[in-house]
Formats: sequence, C-alpha cells, structure tokens
Amino acid sequence: MAHVNAYTFFGGATRILVPDNLKTGVTKHTRTEIVLNRSYQELAEHYGTAVLPTRVRKPKDKATVEGTVGIVSTYILAAIRNQRFFSLRELNDVIRERLHTFNHKPFQKKDGSRATMFAEERASLLPLPSSPYELATWAYATVGYDYHIRADEQYYSVPFEYIRHEVQVRLTHNAVEVFHNNSRICSHIRLHGKHGQYSTQEAHMPPNHQKYIQWNGERFREDAVKIGANTAAVTESILNSFKVEQQGYKACMALLKLAEQYSPERLEAACAKAFFYTPCPSYKSIQTILKSGQDKQPAVESAQPSDTHGFTRGAGYYGGRGRN
Repeated sequence: MAHVNAYTFFGGATRILVPDNLKTGVTKHTRTEIVLNRSYQELAEHYGTAVLPTRVRKPKDKATVEGTVGIVSTYILAAIRNQRFFSLRELNDVIRERLHTFNHKPFQKKDGSRATMFAEERASLLPLPSSPYELATWAYATVGYDYHIRADEQYYSVPFEYIRHEVQVRLTHNAVEVFHNNSRICSHIRLHGKHGQYSTQEAHMPPNHQKYIQWNGERFREDAVKIGANTAAVTESILNSFKVEQQGYKACMALLKLAEQYSPERLEAACAKAFFYTPCPSYKSIQTILKSGQDKQPAVESAQPSDTHGFTRGAGYYGGRGRN
C-alpha cells in the first residue's frame, strides 16, 4: 500500500523499484536467482515496473535513499515531536505541510530544489493503470461435491468438472478469483457480511442442476392451478412448510411430475383424498395414495353423531354418584 500511495502521489509509476531484501517483498535472493513475494510480484506487473532488490548486506546500493531517510526524519518528525495531535488527520495535515516545505527548500550546493528536479523527471514516469493495485491474499481450497469452495467463511461456485480438485484462491477486497494449475477458471464478486453466504453461477452447475434455476414458486403455483384446486392447495402447503421457499422446489417438481406418470385427473383426486388424512399433505403421501390406488375409491362421508346414541354414563357418574 505504501507503493500504491506513493505512485498515486507522484502521478505515475517508476520503471524500476530498488527495495531492501525484506521478507514481505523478497522471498529469495541469491547470486543466480531472485524470487519475489507473490503479491509484490503482482504489484510490479500491475504497474509495469521491474523490481531489482539491492545486494544482500550492501546498503551503499541505495546510499541516497538511506541519507534522505535521515534528513526527512530530522526535518519533519523531529520538528513536530513536541506537538500534540488529537486525530490522525490532524497529524497528517501537519506532515503534509512540512513535506511541501521540505521539497521546495533550495539545495545548498546546487541550483533548484527537490520539487524542481521532480518536475523535470516526471516525464520519465510510466502512466498509472486505470485502477490502483488491490492487495491480494492467497489460499488453497478443495472443491466440494456441491461444486463450491469455502473462502473467508463464504462459499463460491466452481465449474463442476473440478470437484475434489485442489485450487488456489486469490482474494482482494472486491473480488475472488479461482486458479487451477496457474490458470484462472472463474471469478466472483467478493461477499461481505454474515458468514455462510453463497455465490453460485448457473454455468458452474451440472446439467441436471441447471434446470432448477428456471423454476420459481410462482411457476409451480401456476402449473398446479392448471391441474386443479386441490393440487394447487398441496403445492402451496409444500412451499409454506419450508422456512426458505426454494427448499420446497424439488418436492413441488416431483409432485407435478406425478401428473405425467399417472394423469392430471388422478393427481387432483389424490390431492383431494390426502386432505381427508392431514391438513398439510406432503409429496410422499400423495405418491402413496396414487401407488395404492386410493384415489380411485369414493370418498367416505364423515359420520355425524346421532341423537339416539350418546354417552351411557351421565355427568352424575363422573361426579361420583350412581357408581356400583
């Protein structure tokens, strides 16, 4: 982020970066090989700059920088060491003012200032890309049987062909990218907020799962009404029995397919029959009625209590009187 902020301040990117061999930037530096930290390498590629670390234990490779650090520390930090600040913004405002004065202060042994030198060299800077580099973190994940990976407690879909494969996940503040054998296979907008959210792309689903995307509660209700009022009532009951309506889509689809297996008339009769047994019929109960042929049997009228039949023991019996 220090590099990103510096490039933004300069209005351009340098063609070469000469850092120390700090581990957050340089993973390995030998006589024959330089291995950069992956994020640092990405930053260099993003800005089109080359990273050439100093030789190990050779501070003279950037002597000018070492000297300027001491001058800046004295002119800015030491000068405000006794001041009291009540916010970070207030501190930064004072540092910015001191920095402006420092850059425009005339050199002692030559003409001009750091500001005039920068004005001459600014044309050598590379243009900034359209968007600043976003710091990324990398992780490994294994694609589950549900063709999703877990990253930062959220779930993202991956093409189903990679089920049980190990993949690399690159996370920035705004995006999640998934790589397999160094090739990007998909990307998502990063989810934030409560854990356990899902980002699923239809193209990543197996063909037999994609068909469910085209269905919704209203379509199930419309198709059920075409069969009959009782079928519509059972469909509504199934959808309302789940806390999340989408969880009932599979049962509704199976229910409506019974009309193809038996007939719309038999399905409507079976749904009517089911309401004699329970106010909330399920797909399983409708299937059982159709398999056993109960839908073909006439409905039995519920018996009404007769005036000639009643309790043989009256209130007096239960009150303790009239018992032998």
